[in-house]
Amino acid sequence: MGVELTALHWIYVSFICIIIALMIWRKDTSLACMIGIFLLAMTATGSLPLSISTIFKSFIYAITELLPTILVISIIVSMSKLLTITGMNEVMIAPFAKLIRTPTLAYWTIGILMMVISWFFWPSPAVALLGAVLLPVAVRVGLPALGVAMAMNLFGHGIALSGDFIIQGAPKLTADAAGIPVSEVISASIPLVFVMGIVTVTTAFFLLRRDMKRGNIQQGEAVAIAENEVQSHLLTKRMKVTFAFLIPILFGLDVVAMYYFQLQGGDATALIGGTAIFILSLLSVVAYKKKSLEQITDLFIQGFQFGFKVFGPVIPIAAFFYLGDSGFQTIIGDFLPKQSHGIVNDLGVALSNIVPLSKEVGAVTLAGVGAITGLDGSGFSGISLVGSIAKLFAAAIGTGIATLTALGQIAAIWVGGGTLVPWALIPAAAICGVSPFELARRNVVPVIIGLTVTTMVAMFLI
Repeated sequence: MGVELTALHWIYVSFICIIIALMIWRKDTSLACMIGIFLLAMTATGSLPLSISTIFKSFIYAITELLPTILVISIIVSMSKLLTITGMNEVMIAPFAKLIRTPTLAYWTIGILMMVISWFFWPSPAVALLGAVLLPVAVRVGLPALGVAMAMNLFGHGIALSGDFIIQGAPKLTADAAGIPVSEVISASIPLVFVMGIVTVTTAFFLLRRDMKRGNIQQGEAVAIAENEVQSHLLTKRMKVTFAFLIPILFGLDVVAMYYFQLQGGDATALIGGTAIFILSLLSVVAYKKKSLEQITDLFIQGFQFGFKVFGPVIPIAAFFYLGDSGFQTIIGDFLPKQSHGIVNDLGVALSNIVPLSKEVGAVTLAGVGAITGLDGSGFSGISLVGSIAKLFAAAIGTGIATLTALGQIAAIWVGGGTLVPWALIPAAAICGVSPFELARRNVVPVIIGLTVTTMVAMFLI
């Protein structure tokens, strides 16, 4: 499983280090990402005009990949704004306000609900379902919007997606690559998923509570609306009660439809987005009557302004990291070595080839390879590679193929599936009106601690 590392690989690694350093120093990464894209293109093609145009092409590629998420977030924000203007949100959150009375209850309740829904439908539609309703409740009882985003992110894109016990998309990919049954990967992943989850979300909670006491966390925008914008007179009390029942029923029917028609990922998100458009349109017509045509357009404009404001800083960094995977060939061309499976995957293979083999080193290496392959921001693109490397390591060690496979899967998805790579965790950040870069920074320490403990546990299970 040898791989040739070229100047392209080393340029990519160098700029990863630069970008991470800038994020730690709370500096903007856009310029560094554009320079990195230019140097990769220049090294590959040797053409100045092509290298300059590659920057623009990479932005188009990133926007195309992110567009479904941008759309659904913008639409949910438009709907949430209308719910607030009409006073509907007050009626809808009333039942939850009675149950969620403290920041601690808000964090754990939102997180556990997010985890359960994400097991069945994956995290993106779960974020849209929970964010619009529970965010105002959580903020009202004192949990910052950043804390809400962390809860949804860590429990959904972390715990639920890394195990993927119900849909089984992730374990199927890793199991096939490792040459073992899916059931073995799932069985081996159960203790590791919950060790990783419990350690990470608990660490995150205590660090969050510490900073809340010190006053170091701001509430965030959270699609908030000024009091003078609220126009409760637009709907009668009876109308508000009717819509308060209708809206959850419609989203509940979405959940039934997802289960019955086996809608997952993008299809499930599209269903949520379409339902939000229907609710927005219906509520606008009832509230604004003859003025509804203009109001619907205005709400969409405000939603898209918010969506692109949040996504704007992320597009350059996403464009750079997409070059680490299939985006390189699409954007720049076929300039990688013939045996290459993408820059990021090549780096993971190279790491696995230079380490001595033992149970302990095997566990650390699989965690490292998983984390590296997750840097492209999908979480899923490199887990087949993880399964293949786990198979090789287990053959050399003589045991532990299922545990090594599960560990690599967990590392890849926690890093790339949406807890550390900024553009992968945008859904939670955007719904809560917080910076995706700030959310990524908040997640770094808990995720590293969790992954360290999980790797140590895996050493004893191999």
